[in-house]
Amino acid sequence: MSGPLLEVDGISLSFKGVKAITDVSFKVGEGELYAIIGPNGAGKTSIFNSISQVYRPQEGDIRWKGESIMGQRPDHIAAMGIARTFQNIELFPHMTVLENLLLGRHIRMKTSWLAGALWLGPAKREEMANRRAVEDIIDFLEIERWRKHPVALLPYGFQKRVELGRALAMEPELLLLDEPVAGMNLEETEDMARFILDIRHELGISIILVEHDMGLVMDIADRVLAGDVLSLQVVALVILLAVDQRRAVSLDVALMVAIVGFASTLAFAQYIGAAGGDLQPPDEGEGG
Repeated sequence: MSGPLLEVDGISLSFKGVKAITDVSFKVGEGELYAIIGPNGAGKTSIFNSISQVYRPQEGDIRWKGESIMGQRPDHIAAMGIARTFQNIELFPHMTVLENLLLGRHIRMKTSWLAGALWLGPAKREEMANRRAVEDIIDFLEIERWRKHPVALLPYGFQKRVELGRALAMEPELLLLDEPVAGMNLEETEDMARFILDIRHELGISIILVEHDMGLVMDIADRVLAGDVLSLQVVALVILLAVDQRRAVSLDVALMVAIVGFASTLAFAQYIGAAGGDLQPPDEGEGG
């Protein structure tokens, strides 16, 4: 298609006078990996909730393939081809990996609940087709050994993969990933980064990524939007991230701490150091 896949045009959202997001605009094209960064409370997840229409912005418009989706039900948004993961793992812990992934297929099922209960004719064929689709996702995310295990028994990093797999089971054209590597160790983060890139390149799915891990954002994102833009220095930071001038970055570390927190700043500084840049992490005692 010509034109952007998703357009967010000047949306503002508030709760009883408390502004969550103000006049946010961006576009995401087909096959693009777009990142949103910012401090806690900057409204990153509120943007996702607005796109999925869990929240209804008071101002602005959100367009999917050129058509406004404002006022649609969240399940209709999912059926259009927009799927998401969550900051906190939202799986059914006592159900198996296979069963959790099959839940993602529900939006694509066409037979009635009664036919499904009887498991006859078209319902049986549809169930078998959905199981094949889920098995492909299990292979893709390398979680074969866990397929029949209850999710509660899985290591944290594998639970995050299962949640990603459930979103993929919905056959999305746009995937909203809300802090997919939060709480992960380095090995788990690298695995998740690999899967995200594979989703983009092999499956052709566009991605919007909300993440505090600046090293990950620098490595895989095409463009970056900063939440809570308060100064020209922040704008300069976003421009540097967007054009990926890794060897020419010289930033105000205190500002970085204010934007994404100390831990992410330290990780970003280590990344820049490895790339030959001149940004150094602050002493642990600086800035409180």
